[in-house]
Amino acid sequence: MEPILTAEIEQVIPFHDVDSMGITWHGNYLRYFEIARCALLDKIDYGYREMLHSGYSWPIIDTQIKYVQSSTFDQKIKVIAALVEWENRIKINYKVIDANTGKRITKGYTIQAAVDMNTQELCFVTPDVFQHKIKRLIP
Repeated sequence: MEPILTAEIEQVIPFHDVDSMGITWHGNYLRYFEIARCALLDKIDYGYREMLHSGYSWPIIDTQIKYVQSSTFDQKIKVIAALVEWENRIKINYKVIDANTGKRITKGYTIQAAVDMNTQELCFVTPDVFQHKIKRLIP
């Protein structure tokens, strides 16, 4: 699927993110995804504060990660978040690469669905507020 919009962040793997062998603990990749997702949502002008003010929460309802290669302490990585679906849910694909070599380290995706904060009901169509914001950015 072709991305609709992308955002990229750089991260240096800190000491507290690695195990005793100096390898990044697998659960930290979800945090790296989150940082890139926030950058992507900010590009749309629909970050978490805007979501809150719009009356919708967007919990993650599905996630997948494939570990291709390890990253290690002090390694510089790039995390690319790419919005690939938005009409009924938000699907964001992620790619984690070594910032110096471009080698792929990890890939995955997250899926978020809108929930009306007043009724706590799942929305089966993306709310108008998000649709208007995204339609401004796509040709």
